[in-house]
Amino acid sequence: MTQTHKAVKAPSADGIAAAAGKTAKKGPAPVHLWDPPFCGDLDMEIRRDGTWFYQGTPIGRAPLVKLFSNILKLENGSYFLVTPVEKVGIRVQDAPFLAIDCDVSGTGRDQTLEFTMKTGEVVVADGDHKIRVTRDAQGEPSPYVHLRDGLEALIDRKTFYRLVDIACPESHDGTDWLGLWSQGAFFPIIPMADL
Repeated sequence: MTQTHKAVKAPSADGIAAAAGKTAKKGPAPVHLWDPPFCGDLDMEIRRDGTWFYQGTPIGRAPLVKLFSNILKLENGSYFLVTPVEKVGIRVQDAPFLAIDCDVSGTGRDQTLEFTMKTGEVVVADGDHKIRVTRDAQGEPSPYVHLRDGLEALIDRKTFYRLVDIACPESHDGTDWLGLWSQGAFFPIIPMADL
């Protein structure tokens, strides 16, 4: 008796979008609860400027990008789009999200920083959604804010410069820093010695 095997169809952006649409509701999907089989890599990339590309072409439909961003998962340093039945790998140049604005209310320790992502998602910086800044070999800063489940947003340059303008000096972990307060948490951004 000869056994026949059904051909497995390679993952596609349309297939992932259709599956994600079935589980869509307001906000990010509960991808942390899903553990579907890995179905391969998708030719999809999120560039440093927050633009999503599929097969080398920018995805111009904002609702589709938002749908994909709601099913994004970080596992062991790799990024995946996840539905209840499949998981596909994608590439991310830097951070998967881009913070394009920040609303500031209050001042000093009573300040609140509310970031808006390019996808429309909003997050308030606090003890669970920290701001961090890394520097490259030339000292150029790359600021990030944590969204959820290890996913971060790169804070765009204009927004970061606005934040530097409202930063205040504070001693933190034995070092004097210029930093930001939000929801009672302090986030160091530039060592005072570097100013």
